[in-house]
Amino acid sequence: MNIEIKNGRVIDPQNGIDRSTSLFIAHGKVAGLGEAPAGFVADKTIDAAACVVCPGLIDLGARLNSIEAELAAAVAGGVTSVVVPPDADPPLDEPELADRLVHRGAEIGKARVLPLGALTLGLKGERLAELAGLKKAGCVAFSQASKPVTDTEALLRAMEYAATFGFAIWLQPQDYWLSRNGIAHEGEVSSRLGLAGIPVAAETIAVGTIVQLVRDTGCRVHLTRLSSAAGVALIQRAQHEGLPVTFDIGVHHLLLTENDIGYFNPHARFSPPLRAQSDRQALSTAAAAGLAPICSDHTPVGADDKLLPFGEAKPGATGLEVLLPLTLKWAEEAGVTLPDALARITSAPAKVLGLPSGQLGVGAAADICIFDPEATWQLTPEALRSRGKNSPWTGYMMTGKVKSTLVGGRVVYQA
Repeated sequence: MNIEIKNGRVIDPQNGIDRSTSLFIAHGKVAGLGEAPAGFVADKTIDAAACVVCPGLIDLGARLNSIEAELAAAVAGGVTSVVVPPDADPPLDEPELADRLVHRGAEIGKARVLPLGALTLGLKGERLAELAGLKKAGCVAFSQASKPVTDTEALLRAMEYAATFGFAIWLQPQDYWLSRNGIAHEGEVSSRLGLAGIPVAAETIAVGTIVQLVRDTGCRVHLTRLSSAAGVALIQRAQHEGLPVTFDIGVHHLLLTENDIGYFNPHARFSPPLRAQSDRQALSTAAAAGLAPICSDHTPVGADDKLLPFGEAKPGATGLEVLLPLTLKWAEEAGVTLPDALARITSAPAKVLGLPSGQLGVGAAADICIFDPEATWQLTPEALRSRGKNSPWTGYMMTGKVKSTLVGGRVVYQA
């Protein structure tokens, strides 16, 4: 189908485009910008007046507890590609499981599903999973999700193997021994509330170990959900050294701190935990400088699992449908321009993945988000398509509403 999207403000950070113009789509790809290609006849026209037309969002961390509901939530949030951690039930440690997930996502026909294969069998941190087979089945990289590899030698061997074949490994840097009993950032708030703390050292010790192993092996490593100023500093030093290390930041960590726990609010429990204001500021500065992409860290949790005391509640929050408005909120507070903010959730994650997506150049896949940057809506459980209704932002007004989402030139969501 040939589609013309007209009257919108087209923002493509990757290609430096920010102007009001028309976008033309043919055969599932971007066919032209500004002027229609020769012989182009639109089968459908979308009027994007007062809206921004940008590449579809790419989310580097979204759990799909119910794949149909969560992929519907993704496109409602303008997300056209989701990276799925391997800590499903069962873990994605066999090629058949990964292949099934990719094909099920394709059958549903909403957002693209990009699975992370399990680095070790059963995510137990011991024996390597069948990485080559998982790669062929569609896995974009290999991860332990939030599960530790406590045996450093096992991690070294895994990184040596991955480096040999050019595979990337994604790790959440959190030392098992320092974090195993903690439930909140170790600081003034956890002390006042009597909550077991997780020190920043749990992150920095893990980052330091991983960086040294990258130095020894040359393995490409992406660190997920960084949470501390000290962690950012360590990774910046590694990058200045030329080591192939990248990181991302969960959007909630850009906006919230340990103080948002309030009086034991279970919706403010995350892994890694919300940290101090100085950590939040350092993360914001890093994101503003373009050092890291932003992700939703979408973790749908059942209502019963949040209606528990803080220490017993499951960590995480729904994020797919609020990634865009929360990123816009962060950008406004941090003084970041709209094109730069959109880069953090489009072209920057595409670069981490090594994919040609996240941009609207001619010939690129027509994965597109059309949103009204001024429209407001209230975040309520009823407003969410995700099975997870848990969010520290419940009841708040969100600014930025998706009007249409296209994947491969197909309209997969329309408000």
